[in-house]
Amino acid sequence: MDLDSFFVSVECLRDSRLAGLPLIIGGGGDRAVVSSCSYEARRFGVHSAMPVKLAKRLCPDAIVVGGDMELYSRYSKMVTEIIALKAPLYEKASIDEFYLDLTGMDKFFGTWKWMQELKQSVVRETGLPITFALSSNKTVSKIGTGEAKPDGQLQVPLGQEKMFLSPLPVNRIPMIGDKTYTTLCSMGIRKIATLQEMPPRAMERAMGLHGLLIWKKANGIDDSPVQPYREQKSMSTEHTFETDTIDIKMVRVILSAMTEKLAYKLRRSGRLTGCISVKIRYSDFDTVNRQLSIPYTANDAKLMEIVYRLFDQLYQRRVLIRLIGVRLSELVRGSYQISLFEDTPEQISLYQAMDKIRNRFGSTAVQRAITLGAAFREYDSNGSA
Repeated sequence: MDLDSFFVSVECLRDSRLAGLPLIIGGGGDRAVVSSCSYEARRFGVHSAMPVKLAKRLCPDAIVVGGDMELYSRYSKMVTEIIALKAPLYEKASIDEFYLDLTGMDKFFGTWKWMQELKQSVVRETGLPITFALSSNKTVSKIGTGEAKPDGQLQVPLGQEKMFLSPLPVNRIPMIGDKTYTTLCSMGIRKIATLQEMPPRAMERAMGLHGLLIWKKANGIDDSPVQPYREQKSMSTEHTFETDTIDIKMVRVILSAMTEKLAYKLRRSGRLTGCISVKIRYSDFDTVNRQLSIPYTANDAKLMEIVYRLFDQLYQRRVLIRLIGVRLSELVRGSYQISLFEDTPEQISLYQAMDKIRNRFGSTAVQRAITLGAAFREYDSNGSA
């Protein structure tokens, strides 16, 4: 199940006058970036991650609306609650995308009819349009939702996966980005049908295991399971001081470093967090926690701001601190681009460049000035240093 132009749909719920108009969700000013856009704007060549200034040149009549991540997160959680109440097993793949495992339900009800009723429930209770595709695996269902949009529904019967996929361009396969698409085109592969006819060993020789995986997906082969959403793990880290302290300035520096590292881990794993919590253990071993549901993000600057606020609310006893901890939970799959409307192209490029350096040289290769010199030993949620 995939919500249609999710950010745009939420904005149209807030202001019905925007429905049917070319709409761009992005930050204010010409240096902002398009986070999402309506189907009416897409017809002019507008797409996400494009500078708003360029999008306005392509579509002069477009209306630019600043994003409201808090509102989008709230609607995402509403849809999640509806699916959680009805589905036997579901995975929240991103803020607006869900996989459901309905294996065995045909014996009792019929999956097609059940999915139609679930779709109607989402539309009725939230007002948001949503598309679904029913098939034997994740890959075919994801591609199917793309073909059925907007506000559609599609079924690919068992055994007809290859037939459904064959006429489509190869870049419809989820894991194929611009670079891989260019490589495939240079090999004369533009349609999935051509990819299906390639010997799997030839694809493996040309592109390694990645090529073999692409070949399997092109042939409708995908045995990856639906991961239950309740099993989504949190990320956390703790720091125990060698000597109990009341040096709040030092504590805030260490909180900054801990949060920065967690945010990097989020982005590296392709996740966003919807909840953050802070823990304090005092010298007498009294432990207090406070958490806050937040708009989905992987932006360490925003996470640090919330960590500081939670710490200030927690630290009321004015006694020595033994341990501090930060925990990120309610993790969902999603790109940092989900916050494009909050940043300029330069800021996005900066984050990407910093993460590339960290990927190559280690998580501490690039740090904020405030965290420099914060030499400390921290432990993740598994207890390892």
